[in-house]
Amino acid sequence: MPEKQKPYDIQHYQKLDFFSKVILTHDLIQDFYTKNNGKVTVSFSGGLDSTVLLHIARMAAPEIRAVFSNTGLEYPEIVAFVKTFDNVDIVKPAMRFDTVIKTYGYPVISKRTSRFISDLQNPTQQNENTRNLRLTGISRCTQPGVLQKSMRLAKKWFFLIVAPFKISDKCCDRLKKDPLNQYEKEHGTKRIIGIMADESNMRVQQARRYGTETDKLLQPMIFWTRQDVLQYIRFMALPYCKIYGEIIEHNRKFDTTGEHRTGCMFCMFGVHLEKNPNRFQRMKLTHPNQYNYCINTLGCGKVLDYIGVSY
Repeated sequence: MPEKQKPYDIQHYQKLDFFSKVILTHDLIQDFYTKNNGKVTVSFSGGLDSTVLLHIARMAAPEIRAVFSNTGLEYPEIVAFVKTFDNVDIVKPAMRFDTVIKTYGYPVISKRTSRFISDLQNPTQQNENTRNLRLTGISRCTQPGVLQKSMRLAKKWFFLIVAPFKISDKCCDRLKKDPLNQYEKEHGTKRIIGIMADESNMRVQQARRYGTETDKLLQPMIFWTRQDVLQYIRFMALPYCKIYGEIIEHNRKFDTTGEHRTGCMFCMFGVHLEKNPNRFQRMKLTHPNQYNYCINTLGCGKVLDYIGVSY
């Protein structure tokens, strides 16, 4: 019987000093690049995290390529920023966002919550046990009778099961992961990504399980925090996308005067947690054309109304 994998001590690595994190990330990338004979790419979104990742990666391996998945939902400033870099391949999805939401549903609350609601909104004989797990947290299959709270939809979101629109977590898969996976299949490459565990509890759990490396990818910044990213950009005087505004320091904490995070402009994951002005209220002022298309043409306004978010 194979030995059970020990959990990755994410908290230990998160407590490392800033320069130790930089050195460790550099060495992880260099080792991964060498081990795979250079057949690796950096997943580059144009955001702050991946800008830092690409900079460190190209110190470890100057010729390393980057891949940008242009979903059609990026801020125009992000797309323009990405195009200032050399050695970046741009991939696009086979399915547009309007087709994704029509086919699968809207992305709301979180990826996990959307997946659970989708299971419950689409009942079949095949997913009966899964639907029971989402409602009760009690498994009928893998651990019969055992309560698994993490597999149960939070009761506060039960009202979304009967929403007058479909909900799904498939957006990221169709728009980002599919074209990146296709690229890797065609080129025989592995991926280096810039996700960080402090972005969500789910990522903490994934970090504890997988650490920095899996068979298909390396996540050498998993132990970084947003503060580390902003400090690196300030320390290295690194160019970054203007959508974030200025990086300022107050009470030994860094922050941005513009967008806090970017990504797909029309994504509704986590917007219910944002203080006003939230991302859509800001979009109304800074990108009115995209705002009108999102809220009215795509119907995101009715979704935000239903979950009680101002826009």
